[in-house]
Amino acid sequence: MFTDPEQKAEGRLCSLPVPTYEAVKGILRSVYWKPTFIWVPDELRIMHKIATERYPVKLHRGGKVILTEKQRLCNVRYQLRAHFVWNDNRPELACDRDENKHFHIALRSLSRGGRRSVFLGTSDCTGYVRPARFGSGRGFYDGCDKDFGVMYHGITYPDENLAEPQCMDVFQRSFRCVMTDGIIKFPPPEECQSEFLRHGAVKWFGDIPLTV
Repeated sequence: MFTDPEQKAEGRLCSLPVPTYEAVKGILRSVYWKPTFIWVPDELRIMHKIATERYPVKLHRGGKVILTEKQRLCNVRYQLRAHFVWNDNRPELACDRDENKHFHIALRSLSRGGRRSVFLGTSDCTGYVRPARFGSGRGFYDGCDKDFGVMYHGITYPDENLAEPQCMDVFQRSFRCVMTDGIIKFPPPEECQSEFLRHGAVKWFGDIPLTV
């Protein structure tokens, strides 16, 4: 159930056809994450045919219970290529920037299905992760191209703004989502079109004792 903030605000209960950058990033954070670094999804390969299903839900609106329907993706499977970069907005954690350590912890966490529950967009859509070689196997859209139009990319918060480290504003990003040979290449946040949302602040973690 991949949506954007505007859909939720308007009450539209229909999933986007493919995962958003922010949703994929959330899956990576469920596998393993520390404020020391930022996950950057690079490419997403769609392995199964894009299909949807409808199911009934109850919504609470103005003290009343409304019975409606949601439309979500079904039988999904993806391959993902990603990397992480150091978060320069966290100078207090510079002593924890050990690439070898975090890389191997991430691999171990991935082999065990992640450190936290994996959600595919929303908490009622759970998923499973496992190691895979990107490009292996046959995908349904191999050799196919498709333009999904302008799509929600994610939200840039002050503590993860690498383009403007001192900026205390929150932005919503969008990009042109194009699938080529069954693969969607995500542009980095700094290359996306951004729209100002509100002012924010960096959450300070303070002096954290680190163990290696």
